[in-house]
Amino acid sequence: MNPISQRKDDHLDLTLQQNPLQDPFEEIRFIHHSLPQLSAADISLKTHWAGSDHAYPLYINAMTGGSQRSRYYNQELARIAALCQIPMAVGSVSAAIKDPSLSDSYQVIRKVNPDGFILANIGANHDAKAAQTAIDLLEADALQIHLNAPQEVVMPEGDRDFSQWMDHIQAIVESVSVPVIVKEVGFGMSRKTIQSLIQLGVQTIDLSGRGGTNFIQVENSRRTDLDFQTLSHWGQTTPESLLESLAFQDQVEILASGGIRHFYDHLKALALGAKACGIAGQIIKRLDQTGPQKTLEWLQVWLESLRASFLILGVKDLSHLQKTDLLLSGSLLEWAQVRQVDYQALSRRSE
Repeated sequence: MNPISQRKDDHLDLTLQQNPLQDPFEEIRFIHHSLPQLSAADISLKTHWAGSDHAYPLYINAMTGGSQRSRYYNQELARIAALCQIPMAVGSVSAAIKDPSLSDSYQVIRKVNPDGFILANIGANHDAKAAQTAIDLLEADALQIHLNAPQEVVMPEGDRDFSQWMDHIQAIVESVSVPVIVKEVGFGMSRKTIQSLIQLGVQTIDLSGRGGTNFIQVENSRRTDLDFQTLSHWGQTTPESLLESLAFQDQVEILASGGIRHFYDHLKALALGAKACGIAGQIIKRLDQTGPQKTLEWLQVWLESLRASFLILGVKDLSHLQKTDLLLSGSLLEWAQVRQVDYQALSRRSE
């Protein structure tokens, strides 16, 4: 096995072994109002981002590709995405750009899901030409550019030069043939980062906060010299990142991923302004442990539970959900206070 494929399989193994204990969404509560004034027939889960309408505010986020083993996971996830009518992203396509023999481990997604909304994925270290190559490889509907500086630093063979990232992002946004989403890989985003991306012309941002797959832990497990375990809590959680994004949600589309464990986390992230939420580690573990059919059924129950939650809250669509009343507590409330987020306004949005 070549080194690239071995690294991709290492990432799969280490991701499947992780079991994050923290639930970053526990410190968010809805205020219950007893008169929903709504029929289930009135509810729509539709959303719009990256230039397209989507039936559900959920997508399978970037995970895998670059080895024969990862081809199987991409194939089965693509089938699930097609049956659930949700978008799907691939893992970084850079492996196939370096070694074209690995292309099929990504292209299988388009073969299995020819009409689906597929997102290519590439690192910010790549230029616009490489980005378009990634898009063409998958006939992708959109492109994710991932930001992963902590991962690269801890990765034994990772990049150490991030000086061209902003230039690359701007050039890619201005030149490629599809909408661009800039995403983190599990370390969250700050107001400063979001504002910088908007200035570069980015129109869709995936905050991808801490709480799901931890790539510092993944890469640290692959090291034989330096130990970065003490950095395993680096970054902002997804709820913290959503609070950071509140001031910009009228300027940019916000997506949320990282630590979305079930429909209730999903519901809270949407209520805090996300257009849709991505899941990665959760679904690949389900696929690994229970197989494709059980994973499909689990995801279908998830979406129906989300719809039922809209009814409990008395909201007919995403725009109404984002006017529901929310209470923050614990460390999340402390974050809002220190960062001067108007958390009290969140508790009075329906008035």
